[in-house]
Amino acid sequence: MAMFKDIIKLLRPSQWIKNGVVLAGLIFAEKAGQPDLAEKSLLVLVAFCLLSSSVYILNDIVDRNRDRLHPLKKNRPLAAGRISVITAGFIGILLVAAGLILSLVIDRNLIIVSLAYILLNILYTFVLKNIVIIDVMTIAAGFVLRALAGAVAIHVEFSGWLLVATFVLALFLALGKRRHEITFLQGEATAHRKILEKYSTQLLDQLIGVVTASTVITYLFYTLSTEIQNRLHTQYLYATIPFVIYGIFRYLYLVHKEEQGGSPTTLLLTDRPLLLDVLLWLASVLIILYIL
Repeated sequence: MAMFKDIIKLLRPSQWIKNGVVLAGLIFAEKAGQPDLAEKSLLVLVAFCLLSSSVYILNDIVDRNRDRLHPLKKNRPLAAGRISVITAGFIGILLVAAGLILSLVIDRNLIIVSLAYILLNILYTFVLKNIVIIDVMTIAAGFVLRALAGAVAIHVEFSGWLLVATFVLALFLALGKRRHEITFLQGEATAHRKILEKYSTQLLDQLIGVVTASTVITYLFYTLSTEIQNRLHTQYLYATIPFVIYGIFRYLYLVHKEEQGGSPTTLLLTDRPLLLDVLLWLASVLIILYIL
C-alpha cells in the first residue's frame, strides 16, 4: 500500500489540472455540446495527463540530488529514496508510451503535437532550464502545445489571440513561481535550482509587470476582436475581463504579500477567492457562448 501511494505521488496527479488547457479549443469553438468531440477532447486530456506525469518523473530522476536539499521536495518519493530510479524510469516509459499511443489513436495530427511536447520537455530538463529567460518561456510554450493539442484533435481553428494569451498567462505564472523560489529559499536558492542565480526579485518584478499588462491586453483584444465576435456569434465575451483581471491581481497579492506562488496549481486549489474567481470566469464563458 505504501509503495502504491508513492507511485501515485510520483505521478503528481494534483498537477493534472494544468492539462485542462486542452479543453480550451473545444469550449471556445462552441463544440462542447457535441458528444463525439467532447469525448475526443477528454481523451486528449487523459493522454496529456499520462505524458505530463512521465515528464514529472524524468524531472524527479534528474533533480533527485538537488531535491534532497529542498525543504519540501525532499519528501518526494525519488528524493526520499522510497522509489528506485529504475522503477521510476520504467513507470515513466510506460506512461509516455501509453500517452503517445493514445494520441495516435485519437488523431494522426495529434501525435505530432504530443511528440513536440515530450521533446520540448526533454530539452527543458537537460538544457533549457539552465538558460535564463528561456527556461520560463519553455514552460509557457508547454501550455501553448497543450492548447494546440486540444484544437488539433477535434479539427477546430484556434485563435491566435487565445494562443498568445495562453502563452503570456503561463509566462506570468512561471515568473511568479521563480520569484517565490528566490524569496522562499533565500541564500540556498541556487543550490536547489542553478538558474535562480541568474534572477533577482527586482528583475522578476519588472518582467512580471510587463507580462501582467501583456496578459490583460491580449485577452482584452481577443474578447473585443470583430473576427472573434463574428466567429463566436457574440459580442459579450468582454464581460469576462473583470474575472481575468481579478485573478491576476489576486495571484500577485499572494506572491508579494503572502509569499506564496511556489505552485500555482496548489494556490488555485487552496485559495478560495482565486478558485471562486476561476469558476466564475468559466461559468460566464459557458453562459455567454452556449446560452445567450
